Parts: sequence; structure tokens; C-alpha cells
Amino acid sequence: MDTANPLEQLTLDDLRTRTSAKWRSYPPDVLPSFVAEMDVPLADPVARALHDLVRRGDTGYPSGTGYAEALAGFASERWGWDGVPVGRSSMVADVMTGLTEVVRLVTEPGSPVVVSPPVYPPFYGFMAAADREVVEAPLGEDGRLDLDVLGAAFERAVATGRPAAYLLCNPQNPSGVAHTAAELEGVARLARAFGVRVVADEIHAPVVLDGARFTPYLSVEGADDGFAVMSASKAWNLAGMKAAIVLAGETAEKDLARIPEVVEHGASHLGVVGHTAALREGGAWLDAVLAGLAANRQHLASALAERLPWIAFRPPEATYLAWLDCRGLGLGDDPAEVFLQRGRVALGSGLPFGTGGAGRVRVTTATSRAILSEIVERMAAAVASVR
Repeated sequence: MDTANPLEQLTLDDLRTRTSAKWRSYPPDVLPSFVAEMDVPLADPVARALHDLVRRGDTGYPSGTGYAEALAGFASERWGWDGVPVGRSSMVADVMTGLTEVVRLVTEPGSPVVVSPPVYPPFYGFMAAADREVVEAPLGEDGRLDLDVLGAAFERAVATGRPAAYLLCNPQNPSGVAHTAAELEGVARLARAFGVRVVADEIHAPVVLDGARFTPYLSVEGADDGFAVMSASKAWNLAGMKAAIVLAGETAEKDLARIPEVVEHGASHLGVVGHTAALREGGAWLDAVLAGLAANRQHLASALAERLPWIAFRPPEATYLAWLDCRGLGLGDDPAEVFLQRGRVALGSGLPFGTGGAGRVRVTTATSRAILSEIVERMAAAVASVR
């Protein structure tokens, strides 16, 4: 298997032939880095599995527990966690669908749902569409959980008299923090004390860089009534192949049993087979990606220090996202708009991430070093044009 750095195998010309949102949302003169999509070829094991499906015309509905079993093997090998509850799992179309459906199971219309911003923007949109009220418990300036703030938010939530839930993002998007076991145990204690149900988004779990460790929420003490939603989509760049797994803690099984059958039908057979192949056979490819991401993390830090020293950058422990504090540039609350208009580079605006997002941008670092350098150069040109 070719384990050369997948991030360095495609040129910009190659990438511009793609028809995904990343490469079609802006004019050709704009360099896109606004969405969590990697600039990599498909991992060989995934490509082989999908080619085989197409060759046989095996494109019907998904079936069985193969995906959950593959996840269990991966979790045991990578995280030392032998507790993936295959028998307490459900396939869903994607992570946000899974999170939303679980929130529907354990709360009611009008219920409060706590989030810790800055956080993945669809948390807000999906909860609004589900008729739930978002309560914010902001992260600290270091991007880590503040348990005192979280406890106060839980208290406000339960004071409404409605059942409450907490959407936990681990690893955290956009800060790149990998929450520690101690932090997660603190979350579980608070949730138990206030009667709040925790639903963990763990989509970036396989993308943890050297020096950090991923701890599954359901592996910590006190998390028995919680849920986690996982997928291979981010780690192997399979967002277009819809599939994810909802996992229920030991005492949450009865809740998961109430998930509507139609929700389980949302997963794609091609997605399930592709994700399963990634988890079972894509480890070497993932390791090559992780090594490339670690190198890119250092490269970005050096490039910013040289060209844009006014930007504060805390290198991530996990994900392939860089959360940049641009307030020192004096570009206002939405510097992404300035970078787009003046530098022709599309970055993720910090504003949709909620409290703590103003003055910040998110950059996707899962690309070649040459493209990452060009992103920084275009940002620097934008800054120079307004000074």
C-alpha cells in the first residue's frame, strides 16, 4: 500500500477538477479553505471496496452491524477502548442527523440544549430546526471546557423545567482541543448532578495528532446514560458517502431503541461499505495523513509567525483545522470577508461559531504545503492592502 503523504499527492490543477462544494462555491480565482474537506486521493482500501460494489451492482440498502464491528476493532487498536457497544448502536445518515435524532429522543420541543462555543455552526441550525433552545456555555480562551461555566449553563437549562441535553464536541471543532479523561469525567459528573443528557459529536476522533490522545466520552466513569455519534467521514474524507453510527451508553439503550426506523434508512450502502473498509484497512493511509498534518501544523505556525505575526495561533491537538485569532489585525468582527475580497482566499468566518467567534477565522490545513503557503500569502496580501 502506498503510504506516501496523501496531502502532497494532488496539485491545485487536480483539485480544481473536483465538483464538491469546496471547489465550486467560489470563482476560480479564489483559493478555498473554508470547509472541512481534505485535499487527498481516496484511500486504496476504500476505493477497492467501492469499485467492487459498483462492479457487482451492489447498490441497494445497507444492512447488518459490520460498520459498528469495524469501529469496535478500530477503537480497541487506536484508543485502547474495548467498550464500543455494537449491540447498542444504530446506523444514521451522518453525525448531525444522529445528534439531532438523539436530542429528539431525550428532550421535547422547546427544551434547552447546551453547547460550548465557539463550536461547529450546524449545532445552532439543527437545534433551531428541531425546535430546541440553545444555551451557551463558552469555552475558555484556550479552547478548553470551563466546568464552572458549564455547570452554570446546566443550572439555567434545568431551571426551565424541561428535559435538557448537552451537545459535546470532542475533539473540539474549531479549536482542535482533544478533551482529556479528567475533563470528560467532570462533564459526566455535572450531567448526572443536573439530569442533563450528554450527546457527544466524535466525528474527528481518529484525527488526533502526536502529543495528544482521544478519550471516548462513553469510556469515562459516569457516562452510562450518554450517547456518542461517530463516523469515518472526516478522517478518510468521505463526507459525500453518507454514514455514521450512534452509540448508546449502558443505561441509554432503552432510549436508542425508540429511534424511528426511517432514520436508520438514511445511511448509504456505499457509505457504510466505504466507511467500514476505511476503519478495517485504512490505518496505514490514516497514519500517513496524520504525519502530514503534524508537519503542516508546524509549517503553518512558522509561516504565520513570519508573514502575519499579529495573528494568534494555538496549534491544535486534533482535527485538521486551525482556529486563528485575527483581532490583532484590526479587520473587524469578520476578517474572513476581508481575506476573501482583498486576498481571494476563502476561509471559514468565525461568526457562525457563536460566542468567541468574532475576529477569528478557521483554516483547513489538510492540503499540500504549497497550498497552505499560498493561503498565508494571500492573507498577508489582504492585510497589506488595507494598511
